[in-house]
Amino acid sequence: MSAGGVTPRPESDTAELRHGIDGVADAGAFLARLVRLEPAALVRLRPTGTPGRTALWGRLPWGVLAVRTVSGPGPGAGDVTVAAGQLLAELAAGRAGLPARRDAQWRWPLPPAASRPVESLPGEEVRRLAEAAAGTLREAATNGVAGRAVGQRMLRDALLDHVAVVVTPDDAADRPVEVTQRMVQGLIRMGFLGATGGSSGIDEVRVRAAGRWVALVGPYGAVWSQKATDLAVRPLDPRPKV
Repeated sequence: MSAGGVTPRPESDTAELRHGIDGVADAGAFLARLVRLEPAALVRLRPTGTPGRTALWGRLPWGVLAVRTVSGPGPGAGDVTVAAGQLLAELAAGRAGLPARRDAQWRWPLPPAASRPVESLPGEEVRRLAEAAAGTLREAATNGVAGRAVGQRMLRDALLDHVAVVVTPDDAADRPVEVTQRMVQGLIRMGFLGATGGSSGIDEVRVRAAGRWVALVGPYGAVWSQKATDLAVRPLDPRPKV
């Protein structure tokens, strides 16, 4: 069984398959941004459960999942994973063929299909959070931190792990939901929020949760992040059982 709970067909059993994407412009925008961030990225085409709609999933270099739903039935072979760059080339050339399958290379779980709404955030606030982090990175890269040089990778990872927003659900039984800069940057860099006052007419970001998964949902797509499982470490008891 593959990640996400669907067993794919063998990778060699797809030479005749078509990608089945009708929303070429939407899919092309998603794939172009994904490949720009990660040239070797994979894209997973997954049925949404709604006829004529296919979800495109990709993993961004900083460990979050991005998804955009486009029109078209998809390959009609369950979950299919291919190279994002190859699928982008097929779409750009106006071809309908499905690139060689790479199902075995997809190693990441997907969030559950059902999730609950937690909060809505103004789009402008999410843009401000993203720009503030980018400005901090530029400043530290130029001048260091407290007068000391800091490695670019170390600084970037620290900023991405920073919790940008904490949402407290109305239900006191629910835990606060943390939104990290990894998610904020993913939403902005993938173009899921769009420009202020864009054609969607929506300028807000919805926060959703499903178990240990948290999502930021914009007008054009969503970014999902899974919180690491808390591990309890206990010392072994050296005393024999009696």
